[in-house]
Amino acid sequence: MPGDVTLIRSASLSGVAEYAYAATAPARARLIVLAGACPLNADGSTAAPGDYAGQAAKAVENMRTALADAGASIDDVLCTRVLVASSRREDLVAAWQVVRDSFGEHDVPSTLMGVTVLGYSGQLVEIEATAAVLDPPRNADGR
Repeated sequence: MPGDVTLIRSASLSGVAEYAYAATAPARARLIVLAGACPLNADGSTAAPGDYAGQAAKAVENMRTALADAGASIDDVLCTRVLVASSRREDLVAAWQVVRDSFGEHDVPSTLMGVTVLGYSGQLVEIEATAAVLDPPRNADGR
């Protein structure tokens, strides 16, 4: 349910960041820790070869699928880590902009990192995420 995660902004820190500086999960929340979402097609091939923005978009799509399979949505994400296989700031920004735009107003705390290499052939982007959801209360019989 949107609104379960609380984003925290700090007036004491720089206002140039395009995300909240912290987030909290509600009491009794079920945490969902996703493996890094990779830009892989259903057949296992790497999507959008050589395209940082294209791979970021595919990684976001795969992250949304993994969240849905766990009973969550992008609005339940607490934080992300975006890994980009590049030392060029422009490449990191190209990937970041796609990820940032996909979150809209739910601008969760995030870390953007340039790395040397990622696990799949031709892979340029990977997104790690943690989410929190409040499951509906169960009946007395456990259902």
